[in-house]
Amino acid sequence: MIRLLCTLSLLILSACSGAVQERKLPVKEPIIIAHRGASGERPEHTIASYTLAIEQGADFIEPDLVLTKDGVLVARHENEISETTNVAAHPEFAYRKTTKTIDGEKKTGWFTEDFTLAELKTLRAKERLPQLRKANMAFDGQFEIPTFEEIIELAQAKSKETGRVIGIYPETKHPSYFASIGLPHEAPLLAMLEKQGYTEKADPLFIQSFEVENLKALRGKTKLRLIQLMDEKGSPADRADLSYPQMATADGLKAVAQYADGIGPNKAMVIPRTMLGNLGEPTALVRDAHAVGLAVHPWTFRRENYFLPLGQRSGLNPAGHGDLVAEIKAFLAAGVDGFFSDNTAEAVEAVGR
Repeated sequence: MIRLLCTLSLLILSACSGAVQERKLPVKEPIIIAHRGASGERPEHTIASYTLAIEQGADFIEPDLVLTKDGVLVARHENEISETTNVAAHPEFAYRKTTKTIDGEKKTGWFTEDFTLAELKTLRAKERLPQLRKANMAFDGQFEIPTFEEIIELAQAKSKETGRVIGIYPETKHPSYFASIGLPHEAPLLAMLEKQGYTEKADPLFIQSFEVENLKALRGKTKLRLIQLMDEKGSPADRADLSYPQMATADGLKAVAQYADGIGPNKAMVIPRTMLGNLGEPTALVRDAHAVGLAVHPWTFRRENYFLPLGQRSGLNPAGHGDLVAEIKAFLAAGVDGFFSDNTAEAVEAVGR
């Protein structure tokens, strides 16, 4: 009997160990995607922000990926980094301030593609929305710019530590622009993912983009799940002939389903707001996307009054915290399969975990 119990114990331990090692995503929807980490409480795209989001219960952590001069993928909201780092306080880099046209828009500042990784590592992150998130400014100057590899290693380490799968949801930022300057995302992205063991559709990873052609190129090279991001107006930077509203029609979604596994729409495309700023009635987007096999992961849910519908605000102060949980619940009732949020704790509460 003792030998039998020991054998059973070993089998159970082996099975549990294998489940963690495989890192396959359990069937658990809706998924909570920590938008740039717990960016409502820490400066975005930092190891501290991602770590807090994981501790609060995020299913996925989301890095926006740009490239350095030496071809390394790093996490920044934009390749122009004056809003998210202290680069302006570094006199040795003053001469690198310049003006560039990115996706048709002129921007002035400092750009990741003009710095090596070693140089970027001398900078420190700062809060991007100081007027709305003053508390986050206490962390300004404390954290480095993380590489994509460091973020993957964090997710894997936390998966082992917690016993639950922590997924990764990278966005290729301005892919056609980076390709035009000889720094395409696809090769280094797929090489890093293969190195870290992410190659199959069942792996806990989604690749997202606002552009179209890089997703189509990726579709021919990987089985990993792809997400077509959409805004409520405008067009992909690489497809001026195709608007996001056109892509969100029933016929447009059929075309998207030929190369993507889901869509990441602006949340107003799922539930628009009324003239007074309250939540209106859901559109047909979720139903139409599901009809062609596409998951729906809208963005972005934030607790500050500035971002909330009128009925969920707590007062007139734009930086005040309103009822984010109620807003998220309305979208869950509309049938979304997951969502991006700056505030993981509220997201977890809304899902009811």
